[in-house]
Amino acid sequence: MIDANAVIGTHDVLLMTIDTLRFDVARDAIQAGRTPNLAAVLPGAAWEERHSPASFTYAAHHAFFAGFLPTPVAPGKHSRPFAVRFPGSETTTERTCVLDAPDLVSGLAGLGYHTICIGGVGFFNRQTPLGNVLPGLFAESHWSPELGVTDPRSTENQVALAVNRLGALPAGRRVFLFLNVSAVHQPNRFYLEGAVEDSLASHAAALAYVDRHLPPLFDALRRRGPALVIACSDHGTAYGEDGYHGHRLGHPIVWTVPYAEFLLPEAGP
Repeated sequence: MIDANAVIGTHDVLLMTIDTLRFDVARDAIQAGRTPNLAAVLPGAAWEERHSPASFTYAAHHAFFAGFLPTPVAPGKHSRPFAVRFPGSETTTERTCVLDAPDLVSGLAGLGYHTICIGGVGFFNRQTPLGNVLPGLFAESHWSPELGVTDPRSTENQVALAVNRLGALPAGRRVFLFLNVSAVHQPNRFYLEGAVEDSLASHAAALAYVDRHLPPLFDALRRRGPALVIACSDHGTAYGEDGYHGHRLGHPIVWTVPYAEFLLPEAGP
């Protein structure tokens, strides 16, 4: 685990959730060379297999923002990079950045971070009271149909917006950027030529599409200085395994997600 205490205050932070991405699809894609840009930054060019704290977007992100990121699949107590202070925590260590706040967003804001949410799926769309809960934690939040699940160019649009917002801020102002990548979430059939319904193949094709458009985001972070990046999925989704379809259900396919944490160094002169 990265020592978050050693980097908070000097590094920007990116939390990027690739919504609905299954671990098996992410693992197979990187091994097959279909996600070279992620392979270039993930430690060991591989995803870590972890368990999500929840089986659908809203619940998972509430847990994430409280410091409960996906946990390693091996049994045992696993320390966390971030936590909000509460009595009796057994998974905080000297490497855990413990924040005196109700959530990571306000906790990092209290340390001088400017907080930005770039939404994707409907729980971030700010069109209903429910859709305001999670983005309402941030100093600024963004959502439009062009960033959502129905736009085949959603990742391009999300990354372009993120690059714009990062570039507009003073270099010395640290940033906590949250990006909810929407492309892998259904519907994803339009990423697979000729597909008329979503499938494991279109799920993988959507991930390959996402990968093609991430480099400008990583470059923008490098230009600002070093960054701590946490990339993961919030849950998987079923395509007929054991008769199950979708998520918000207790199947291992849904609970098992890819995870990575790494440091992006500052760009050279």
